[in-house]
Amino acid sequence: MTHVEDELTSQPECWAGAASRAAGYAEVLPAPGERVAIVGCGTSYFMAQAAAALREGAGQGETDAFAASEFPYGRAYDRVVALTRSGTTTEVLDLLGRLKGRTRTTAITADPDAPVRAAADRLAVLDFADERSVVQTRFATTALTLLRAHLGLHPDTAVTDARTALTEPLPEGLVDCAQFTFLGRCWTVGLANEAALKMREASLSWAEAYPAMEYRHGPISVTTSGTATWMIGEAPDGLADQVRSTGGLWIEGRLDPLAELVRAQRLAVAVAAARGLDPDRPRHLTRSVILAH
Repeated sequence: MTHVEDELTSQPECWAGAASRAAGYAEVLPAPGERVAIVGCGTSYFMAQAAAALREGAGQGETDAFAASEFPYGRAYDRVVALTRSGTTTEVLDLLGRLKGRTRTTAITADPDAPVRAAADRLAVLDFADERSVVQTRFATTALTLLRAHLGLHPDTAVTDARTALTEPLPEGLVDCAQFTFLGRCWTVGLANEAALKMREASLSWAEAYPAMEYRHGPISVTTSGTATWMIGEAPDGLADQVRSTGGLWIEGRLDPLAELVRAQRLAVAVAAARGLDPDRPRHLTRSVILAH
């Protein structure tokens, strides 16, 4: 079993652990009414997108998401939350350093001894969800689970659905597809972006992601026999039939959206295996991007 396989299968237990710890981090994480930005790089950026949409949609306050390198320093926020598995990513550390003494900052990390400890004002540590793999799976979803639970939006069914996502066979013919499109709505747009990234990282697949209603505005033109369109969350009316009419394979998201992401992670590993690739050694990637200044 590869590291990524071992780690992605541990997600139900990690989510339960994060949910049980959420109350203990209540003072570290954003309070209702705060104006908040959530930042990250790569996978963490897409989790930031999902978390920001969840928080603002829940009426907790205006919440934005940015890639750490694209943070708008001219905007005022009550708190900036950084998601960083390693706690060593250059762009995140640079951002936190520039905000020191100006804006309250919180980092959610897997390593309490990493440089982010000194860079951020407060830490939420999920060391039990740390990973050896370059390709993120359990840390990302566990960090999002912590934020969902903090918002009171972690459903009891999420962990059960994650176990289902790990045991149910993948849809017939899915592994053999040549192109994959993931769709989301509201907070699941970030999950769709992350699912597509997993396919690119682990299996070198042609994979894209869009807000579901935007899919008809051009991207559906690539859909045909031998492609797959996967909806994470509830689909817009008529979209499934429209995809099927192209000859493409339609995958309906039936589980909790975060559990659907687990299914997509499994797909990425399965496609990698079918193509003779090692998902633990993704091309051109390292576990953390550390840049020389």
